[in-house]
Amino acid sequence: MSEKIILHCDLNNFFASVSLLFNPTLVDMPVAVCGDKENRHGIVLAKNEIAKKFGVKTAEPIFEAKRKCADLVTLPAIYESYEEYSQKAQKIYLRYTDLVEPFGIDECWLDVTGSTLLFGNGEEIANKIRNDIKRELGLTISVGVSFNKVFAKLGSDLKKPDAVTVITKQNFKQKLWHLPISDLLFVGKNTASKLNSIGVKTIGDITLCDDKTLNRLLGKNGVEIKRYALGQDVSPVVPLTQESKPKSIGKTITCSKDFTNNSEVWKVFLEFAQKISDTLRQNELYAGGVQVHIRTSALVVREFSKTYKTSTNSAITIAKRGFELFCENYNFAEPLRSVGLRAINLKEQQTTAFQQDIFGEAENENHNEKIEDSIYEVRKKFGDSSIKRGTIV
Repeated sequence: MSEKIILHCDLNNFFASVSLLFNPTLVDMPVAVCGDKENRHGIVLAKNEIAKKFGVKTAEPIFEAKRKCADLVTLPAIYESYEEYSQKAQKIYLRYTDLVEPFGIDECWLDVTGSTLLFGNGEEIANKIRNDIKRELGLTISVGVSFNKVFAKLGSDLKKPDAVTVITKQNFKQKLWHLPISDLLFVGKNTASKLNSIGVKTIGDITLCDDKTLNRLLGKNGVEIKRYALGQDVSPVVPLTQESKPKSIGKTITCSKDFTNNSEVWKVFLEFAQKISDTLRQNELYAGGVQVHIRTSALVVREFSKTYKTSTNSAITIAKRGFELFCENYNFAEPLRSVGLRAINLKEQQTTAFQQDIFGEAENENHNEKIEDSIYEVRKKFGDSSIKRGTIV
């Protein structure tokens, strides 16, 4: 059996890098993506390499980041664009192998063992991907190349940004065993603290530990971590499958200004429903119900849901169902801080209540879906902003 060739691809400073694509004049300045103070989330979500050199850290309050870096430029998060670029990157990975396992929005493992005849060895494939990402997306990526997933992940962390690091069976002790134990995958702060308490400071240290001691300290996870350090991880790269399809699809928003009337909610639901509809189509799913989430200005959270005889992937139908459910259950006794819409009871086949044809409902939904199938194809080809509803604009 041939040795596996696993890549771990990590998009560098992902949120900040994507945000800078839309703000190219800021590329030479310290930049942080932040939750907007107006939106009650005044913390750093991500930062670029320049800001990192000033000591700006993720999750710290904006005012602390600006104490470290007075010239720090703060940008709002653009989550839809992050999702879009994440999917674009994954499409590039899929050119080289169908064994792609996402690990968060900006990281993926790839098993390229069967791709070497077409694309070269692991390092060559990594560099091809790195160049594709840079040329096509304007982003940089760090890639770890190794014989297992744990070491591939460590490799992508060793050199950033825009780099390829190869970890082999011959060099892993030299390259990895001097690193802090906290660098090893799945070793969190508490686990590292417990290991430090018995003198385990580095990845190499844990390989000298007795299994009984590790089992007593951390349970079976302790022995598993030792196996990782010895290069004995054999976990496969698991691509997304039918079983990985979402159980529900939704979006929630907290605006800088509270919602005060139905018209504002309707516009938001229309925009949410379009995104939900696109995701349903991507996964070949239909929604058998909707769920509405609200949080009042007094921070009271309420949720309402309803199932239907007909399932749908139509944006306008999902928006209407959500809005009707909202109006049935809320009358704006007080403003709303956030609202959300979610498609639930997802099915792989469409269900239609044919008796409703007497009233035209099923016929209208079928007509909506035919139109939206065409809209979806246009948006998929030319981008999400190529067609927008007039109400949203």
